Amino acid sequence: MTGIFYGSTTGTTEAVAQDIARHLDIPAADVHNVATASADETDPYDLLLLGSSTWGCGDLQDDWYGFLEALKAKDLSGKTVALFGCGDSGSYPDTFCDAVGLIYEGLQGTGCTFVGSYVPEGYDVTDSLVCSDGRFVGLALDESDASRTDERVAAWCESLKNR
Repeated sequence: MTGIFYGSTTGTTEAVAQDIARHLDIPAADVHNVATASADETDPYDLLLLGSSTWGCGDLQDDWYGFLEALKAKDLSGKTVALFGCGDSGSYPDTFCDAVGLIYEGLQGTGCTFVGSYVPEGYDVTDSLVCSDGRFVGLALDESDASRTDERVAAWCESLKNR
């Protein structure tokens, strides 16, 4: 069973979470806003899709701070995690989608297995926390290139289906 957990301030990441749910046939009841969810709500899910926008100079979306701390304290052995997020490479190229990288770093050592990384093509960014070993650790959506969001979401979801 798959659960989506997202943090969204302006609604952009929420819309992406709903789009991902549509692509993967995930019921609305399995899409959770971390502003009101508890980390224990991740328990029934085998696959966790975790999404955050990046704020300021590489910060997590506000609601993620407490949720991530609680999630880091859990044993996530046997769970698979895929990450997604929104950023703005035009205004913040050095911290583009750093929130995705912060969640990735935060969950190291919890026992989970990460999926959904890919070689970034069509991005001008390669030096932020979302990058690891020449790959993006999760789906990185660029406000500066919003015309490609739909195709990037669809391709990423397809890669999750085929894993």
